[in-house]
Amino acid sequence: MERLKWTVLLALGLITTSMAVYSFHYVIFGDLGFITKVGFASLAFVPIQGLVVTLIIAELIVIMSRGARMQKMNMVIGVFFSELGTELLQALYISDPQAMTLREAFESAGDLNSREVVSLMKRIEDYPFRVNIDRAALGDLRQMLTARRDFMVRLLENPSLLENENFTNLLWAIFHLTEELDARTDLSQVPDSDFEHLKGDISRSYGHLFREWLMYMRHLHDNYPFLYSFAMRTSPIEPEKQVEVV
Repeated sequence: MERLKWTVLLALGLITTSMAVYSFHYVIFGDLGFITKVGFASLAFVPIQGLVVTLIIAELIVIMSRGARMQKMNMVIGVFFSELGTELLQALYISDPQAMTLREAFESAGDLNSREVVSLMKRIEDYPFRVNIDRAALGDLRQMLTARRDFMVRLLENPSLLENENFTNLLWAIFHLTEELDARTDLSQVPDSDFEHLKGDISRSYGHLFREWLMYMRHLHDNYPFLYSFAMRTSPIEPEKQVEVV
């Protein structure tokens, strides 16, 4: 209501100012014909002005707003990797029997800028992301995930993530895996068929997680080099981490 009132007052103020200027011109020069011609000429430009405002300025505002939303979204994604994603990716990567193949593809990319990440995503498009995990390790994985269940629920409630379908799919995959693991009383005694089912859920989460980690690294590389440097020094697929800068 207040916004509508302010808009009406602004419109009335602008119309009054325009009428006052035209009236002042008529009092000084007394040329009504000139005022009429100028008024119609100005009126002819109104559609063009509307085009400029609607299609160009409005689009610029949308782009700027989208950029601000992307920044907020990437901040939330950064929190995810700090609290859970990096640790989970490391645990799954260690269990990957073809980890060296993935690592070689990763190392061939060099810096994870936009062009290199796109190329790397294509190279790993058919990578299976399988895990070789035993039943005993399922308990550790369940403990890791259930301890962060509330954290993941809060992330799913965050409206900033609604525009990122891929990251939302990652959260759903991890949340589903958490529920599957937590629903079983004794993970060490699950039958083979159920064990394979759980490994399938883990592989799904692993694939989503690695791809989203690459996209987040690209964001850090392009926008926050100091954060990217630390992320590479603490990389979850780096066997010999060197946190100190040498």
